[in-house]
Amino acid sequence: MAYRIQVRRGAQKQLDRIDPRYRERIIEAVYKLSEDPKPFPASMKLEGREGRRLRVGNYRVLYRIDDRLSEVLVLEIWHRQRDYRC
Repeated sequence: MAYRIQVRRGAQKQLDRIDPRYRERIIEAVYKLSEDPKPFPASMKLEGREGRRLRVGNYRVLYRIDDRLSEVLVLEIWHRQRDYRC
């Protein structure tokens, strides 16, 4: 069963600001989620909140899966360096 991909406006704006070389890899990885929304080991369940995190190189894609609607909703995209700022 193929899942439909939805991208929130904020995530689209974040994606638009990423260097085109990396943007293509991220887009490709997101579209692969339509076939397998929980790829191992690239995707991990978030702790403390609902959703999953997809690792694409140095970038992270935060998304939520709705099995009832067969939909993957992309919430945020950021560079991993953001996670380690003090």
